[in-house]
Amino acid sequence: MSENRSCTDRIIFHCDNNAFFASVEELFHPELKKVPMAVCGDPELRHGIILAKNALAKAKGVKTAETIWQARRKCPELVLRPGRDDYGEFCERINAIYEEYSPQVERGGIDESFIDMTGSLHLFARTPREAAELICERVRREIGVTISVGISWNKIFAKLGSDIAPPDSVLEITRENYREVVWSQPVTAMLMVGAATHEALAKMWIKTIGDLANYNVDRLESRLGRAGRLLWQYANGLDDSPVGMSGEAEPPKSIGNGCTFRRDLISRADIRTALVALSEKVARRMRRARMKCHTVQITIKDTNLKSITRQQTSPVPIWLASDLLKEALELLDTHWVEGRPIRMLTITAQKLIPYDVPAGQAFLFEEDRAAREKAERLESAIHTIRDRFGTASITPASLIHEDLGLSRRAASEDDEDIDIAEEEL
Repeated sequence: MSENRSCTDRIIFHCDNNAFFASVEELFHPELKKVPMAVCGDPELRHGIILAKNALAKAKGVKTAETIWQARRKCPELVLRPGRDDYGEFCERINAIYEEYSPQVERGGIDESFIDMTGSLHLFARTPREAAELICERVRREIGVTISVGISWNKIFAKLGSDIAPPDSVLEITRENYREVVWSQPVTAMLMVGAATHEALAKMWIKTIGDLANYNVDRLESRLGRAGRLLWQYANGLDDSPVGMSGEAEPPKSIGNGCTFRRDLISRADIRTALVALSEKVARRMRRARMKCHTVQITIKDTNLKSITRQQTSPVPIWLASDLLKEALELLDTHWVEGRPIRMLTITAQKLIPYDVPAGQAFLFEEDRAAREKAERLESAIHTIRDRFGTASITPASLIHEDLGLSRRAASEDDEDIDIAEEEL
């Protein structure tokens, strides 16, 4: 047992793949290790942002999520590669290694996972660091990519550890060193601190995680609500959230779909066409998750990359594409100036409930209920056909000859829909 760890503390690993997409590209094209290289979205669909970059590109100042033109201005010789279809396969192989060490492996995304080693460490190593280094070595040898591992007694500090650690290394954050290691970090390194929260904290002269940890928690809560107290707890290592079991998935808190279009949307017809496609996709995902929603949210990004987000609540839980479309159109009509160009749209279903939870006194008349049930059976049948034969097997008329990039995008997404139940709800 580590001499810096209490016998009652948990042992949590956070494993983060280093420059995952770029590392996979270098496996197939080793020559790319010798040049600045980045994986990017599809410029034809105006998804022209950097998704991952290798070490040489990073040294030139290239950053994830910046546009291609910004990256090339810093590094004119930057080699760009499109995304691959088999990142998920590599993710499965890496997580299969993790699952050999613990039944508690919780995925945080395609390139990161938590592992609770509390009950199984003694089977593989004497110390947490020794076990983490063993896992690093196996991933490097068997998969060909590298990971960083953060170790702590809670998930928040374990993740922060992997963020701070250099590539292909291990960083252990203990009760003895966390004030030195964690509290010196900028507050933006803390989970949940985005741009708006950072701005609010800056007004309170909170610049580091240590500043946050030592701030009066009641004042934080009065300024930021419950999120303020939660951030204070995170900064002080007071997180006891469990690591999920392998194969478990928490119910989604929201289900959405967004698209950057091949050209800007200007006309009402363009906007409606785009919203039809997005509503169809969200409805399909909600059906697969067996969820309905109370609230529909839209996010609109203009040609200056400025975004607004608006939402409204439906009087009854919904999951039909037609209902999502109706709510989205109402929001857009209320909050957007007609004729102002739109670069990107997102529809998100929020406040989700299981599809079979009774909705209460939702309908005043029996014929309304019968009409609703008929519409749900029809849309469910359409989704089942698409699940079996592909997205293009049944297509709204407005999408047949569209030039926004929606059809190409929908066709590329069929692969992600293979593992689905084909029964009607």
